[in-house]
Amino acid sequence: MPTQIIIVIILTFIIHCIGTLAYSVRLVGTRTKKIAISFALFNVMVLIARTSNAFQAPLLAKWIENNLSNQINRGTFEFRVILFTATIATIFSAFLIPSFQRILAKAVNNFSIHKSIPNLISKSLSVNGFRKVKEELSFPNKTNFDIVPRAKFPLKIFILNTIVVSILTAGVLSSLYAGFIIPELRTTANSLSSIVNGMATILLFLIIDPFLSLLTDEVVEGKYQESDFITIIRVMVLSRILGTLLAQFFLVPFAYLIAWIAGII
Repeated sequence: MPTQIIIVIILTFIIHCIGTLAYSVRLVGTRTKKIAISFALFNVMVLIARTSNAFQAPLLAKWIENNLSNQINRGTFEFRVILFTATIATIFSAFLIPSFQRILAKAVNNFSIHKSIPNLISKSLSVNGFRKVKEELSFPNKTNFDIVPRAKFPLKIFILNTIVVSILTAGVLSSLYAGFIIPELRTTANSLSSIVNGMATILLFLIIDPFLSLLTDEVVEGKYQESDFITIIRVMVLSRILGTLLAQFFLVPFAYLIAWIAGII
């Protein structure tokens, strides 16, 4: 497998690990009562994900350019391996969430002492810091796999989140794969990924994120049970896993849609 694809697979794993762990930040915020600080510290990991995302598309684009220049008409195998990596990363992070919650909660409480992210990071990278992180790592209890909501859970949120994740997962890859379909318009096709992802982003920020934010605030205010909120987060993680699997089916149709749009604009 080409070096570029291997690097993209690694970057994809990092991106989807961090994206899945983002759900647990809300739980840490409700438990520590420091929601803003929890998100501020997690944003350090978000920067890593965004940096990885910035390199992902150019690496794939370079691989496509090399194939086209060598007149190699690639299929979807490499793209599907990348999508499968997204699924594996999401499942891996789902198992990691309980441990990550404890680690982040300690980081939030320690931030109140150090009041500096660089100082907090340097303490975490020390021998003592690694030892403390290792102490918090453990395989999740079987109760962590309970995904039957005891409280009423809107089915439309579950479905929408699954669709949003599938679109965001397949969007960039589809636009790049469209370069094989219409080589002469591959630059245009690549730039159209924002249109596909834009639809998903609108749903994310208009419906899904406000729903979770409202529940987070209600847990802090004591209006909503934390145990029910935990179960809902598990359901959202499940929908994310399903979304990465659904992206496999969206890859080619989205690529042809993008190719069609590139041809008419």
